Amino acid sequence: MQLAPALTESSPRRRLGFLLLAVLVAVLVVASGLWKDAPAARLDRALLDGLLVHAASGVQAPDTVVVDIDEVSLAAVGQWPWPRYRLATLIERVAAEHPSAIALDILLPEPDRTSLTDIQQTFKRDFDLDVSFAGVPAGLLDNDGYLAQVMAQHAVIGARYFYFDHATEGAGPVRPGVGFEGRLDRLQLPQAPGVLDNVAPIAARTRTAGFVNIRADDDGQLRRAPLLIAHRGVVHASLALAATMQALGVRSGQIEQDRDGLSLRLGTHRVPIDAAGQARLRFNGGPAQYASIPAVDVLAGRARGQDLRGRIVFIGSSAVGLNDLHRTALDRDFSGVKLQAVLAQNLMDGNAVRVPGWGTGAALLSSVLGALLLAWLFAAGRGLALLAALAALLAAGLLGLAAAVFARTGVYLPTGAALLTLGLLLALCCGVRLVTQHRRAQRWRRQLENARQVTIESMAAVAETRDPETGAHIKRTQHYVRAVARHLQRSGHYTEILTREYIDLLFLSAPLHDIGKVGVPDHILLKPGALTPEELVIMRRHAEYGRQIILSTSGRIEGDNFLQIAGDIAATHHEKWDGSGYPAGLKGQEIPLSGRIMAVADIYDALISRRCYKDPFPHERAKAMMLELRGTTFDPVVLDAFFEIEAEVLQIAARYRDEDDASDGDWDDTLAGLDGRTRPQAT
Repeated sequence: MQLAPALTESSPRRRLGFLLLAVLVAVLVVASGLWKDAPAARLDRALLDGLLVHAASGVQAPDTVVVDIDEVSLAAVGQWPWPRYRLATLIERVAAEHPSAIALDILLPEPDRTSLTDIQQTFKRDFDLDVSFAGVPAGLLDNDGYLAQVMAQHAVIGARYFYFDHATEGAGPVRPGVGFEGRLDRLQLPQAPGVLDNVAPIAARTRTAGFVNIRADDDGQLRRAPLLIAHRGVVHASLALAATMQALGVRSGQIEQDRDGLSLRLGTHRVPIDAAGQARLRFNGGPAQYASIPAVDVLAGRARGQDLRGRIVFIGSSAVGLNDLHRTALDRDFSGVKLQAVLAQNLMDGNAVRVPGWGTGAALLSSVLGALLLAWLFAAGRGLALLAALAALLAAGLLGLAAAVFARTGVYLPTGAALLTLGLLLALCCGVRLVTQHRRAQRWRRQLENARQVTIESMAAVAETRDPETGAHIKRTQHYVRAVARHLQRSGHYTEILTREYIDLLFLSAPLHDIGKVGVPDHILLKPGALTPEELVIMRRHAEYGRQIILSTSGRIEGDNFLQIAGDIAATHHEKWDGSGYPAGLKGQEIPLSGRIMAVADIYDALISRRCYKDPFPHERAKAMMLELRGTTFDPVVLDAFFEIEAEVLQIAARYRDEDDASDGDWDDTLAGLDGRTRPQAT
């Protein structure tokens, strides 16, 4: 018997094949990670989110502050948008505290309809009335002009928004106010065909402006913010970048490239960017870690000067009604103006998240090495528990390394592909091992079934050497009992017993029903004439001998004992439904079902077969004789089932008919005296 391992003599080839398969899986996983919706890419995003949360310093951002037109300020002042003169007043109050830069995160594309000049024009147009205002300085007649004057005076950075779905008309490119040089050829900036700018009086006097475009990833979470966008051949800075450049006194940024990828240098400050001009945000914490002052407190003079002095100030609104809230790893409701503060602080600290250019190569290398290690151990026959422990250890090591590097340098090492590869390879190993074990189990089952059948056939052959009963009789009774058992099962009888396995064992065990005859002396077993009462007692002992022989063999078999049914058949197929049988005088349901089925098959075959002391009975005569014993000798349900498949019974009898007409066989004294040709005391 070949106890084949998972990998047989061809295992070197199989091992090589599995190693190559592992490498292929790793390469495909890494390659798929280049697509943003691939599982590896999604896993990397989730891991980065986790690192952003756990690596957040929790320290208040030192270089930025938001002057927030929040719900309290709106409730106190009323009206939105605010009149431009009120925004101008807010800017003057902020500027008085000498911040390093002021950025207005409010886009004003429409004229202020509350300007005095606008009121004059409205009355003239609608009522043909000339309205004048006495004592008003000329600068306050036009709110837009007044705000433009204040913004220009304090070098406030204005806001603009770029369109990517349609183009806008204009005499020429809008002025960014800052410039960029260096490796611009390495950038693949989004090209915006349209722009929404502040109303003309404000836009004309704004020396520096920055865009406020922000776009979340496909899963709705904001992780990156654009720093650069191209419009009509000119590179424009974001509002946060323009404000930071002003705070640093830098008018031009330098695009650089090294082995880690692209960077934007602002004087001595350097921030990593990708080819699309985006920076990956890194957070000090939630919105509370980015200071904000209610605008109403600044207008009322309640704000502390030290909270504004020397800082980059963003004036904007976090009011929920304006719908400028974004989901991030740290908070689900990060206002747009505070995200400008986050980005500006990243620029000041130079600690925006970097995914190095060699990250894909590192992911491929780690994935391939991990896959090869698992595949090699699997091919070497190591257990799945060891493989799972190793995969978990490798995954923990990769995560620990990624977390340590991120915490120290802000560099994120892509580990999603490697983790996914380990998971897929482990699942593949489990699947292959499961299939291998299943095949091995099937082989063992076939070998066990063969051994079981050989055992039973060998034991039956021993009985045949002592008993002249024909092999055809054994074949017929085997098929009778199986046919009856299947019919009983289909008819809903004894279904809790008649499982498929039980019926198979019943078929295999039937030949052993008279194995106990090996214990009966030859002068009794082979006696051609009638048995004396003493000889009959000895002859009847063959049922108990059969049980003892089988039990002595089955006692050395562990687990599910396939000889149990054989023992029941040998010991009880001479028991009778009314309790008058032998050897134990069992009655009714006390008799095992296997014995009751065997009794019907054995006696029917004895009736229709030729014996040295009788001629064969025709089927109809045998049927009538047996039906007379329904409920006394035979289980009525089993006997009825036997004759309900009468056609199949006749086919079995014909297929396995005796070749030797002078054959002898077992005879139950149940039928003694029913016909003058029967042996009165034959057993």
